[in-house]
Amino acid sequence: MDLLTALGAALAAAHFGAPLAYYAAARRWLKTPWRIKPDPAYLPAVTVAIPTYNEARNIEEKLEDVYRQDYPRDRLEIIVVDSASTDGTAERAKRWAAAHPDADVKVVEEPQRRGKASALNAALATARGEVFVITDADCRWPQRDALRRAVSWLADPAVGAVTCLKKPTADGPATVEAGYRDRYNVLRLAESKKWATPIFHGELAAYKTELLRKIGGFPLDIGADDSHTATKIAAMGYRAVAAEDLWCVEAVPRNGYHRWRIRRAQHLLQHLLKMPAAEAPPPMRPILLAEKYLHLANPWLLPAAVAALATAATPPALALLAAGAAALALRPYRTWAAAQLYLMAAAVRNLQDKELIWDKQDK
Repeated sequence: MDLLTALGAALAAAHFGAPLAYYAAARRWLKTPWRIKPDPAYLPAVTVAIPTYNEARNIEEKLEDVYRQDYPRDRLEIIVVDSASTDGTAERAKRWAAAHPDADVKVVEEPQRRGKASALNAALATARGEVFVITDADCRWPQRDALRRAVSWLADPAVGAVTCLKKPTADGPATVEAGYRDRYNVLRLAESKKWATPIFHGELAAYKTELLRKIGGFPLDIGADDSHTATKIAAMGYRAVAAEDLWCVEAVPRNGYHRWRIRRAQHLLQHLLKMPAAEAPPPMRPILLAEKYLHLANPWLLPAAVAALATAATPPALALLAAGAAALALRPYRTWAAAQLYLMAAAVRNLQDKELIWDKQDK
């Protein structure tokens, strides 16, 4: 075997071997006990923050979504922070609030659009809840006791933040997204059982308000504000977990799906680059290091392997390339390959624009 063929084969083995090894470790972690004691009787004051921009189609249904929760009304505050919408989102939120006087709803209108993190910080500044929950206007909580479930995990003094697992809606792009989410959710649960996951979900993420304020709120210079705050809280020695009994339904855009995936990948890469592994507590450090490698470095081994094998053009090299092409017939492999392309595109895009403020996409 010539040098280029050997190099290409080694790069391909490393590219596929590292995530497979991590996934195998994750499957073992799933078998470990939680060492967390959720308490369903724990019912602190909760603030739910809903940042909006041109969400007129969704805001009333989202408010109903939160309103339907079986959490005690006298312990639930809802803050809608509208970032200079042009479609009447704030007016619809105010109208809904007026029609539901038993709900504690505040509508904060920002004079200009500054991004999601800025809106969340505006809500955090006046939040009265001991627990601060963030959610998106275009997602839904299918469980009427979602808030109770989330908060129950925070009853344990060792837990500082908790998030949901996710299911996509609709068909089309959502079918691809579902395949990706299946393995994604396994990793989030496994990391949580090990100690903490560095990847949170803005559809439903709950934090102890005191800890959020200690870390200075949500970062303004990167995306993935939900994940970064949770990881900063974990760096303080608390656990940040994805709860196995907590689910949200996320809307997936029918148009612009690839752009949506790239933007989300951009924000995740920004978070992982900004968070030093040295700051993570020892139980979380291998998790953070693995996620950094898998997102920041590993994707680039794939094109390097393909380039080396194509340049070598030896029978073994061509056989490996043919096997890789044939594997695209398998949905899990296509899902994996697409994720690598999104991560590489996101890394390049981050050199030009961080996409901290983005165009609204219909879902």
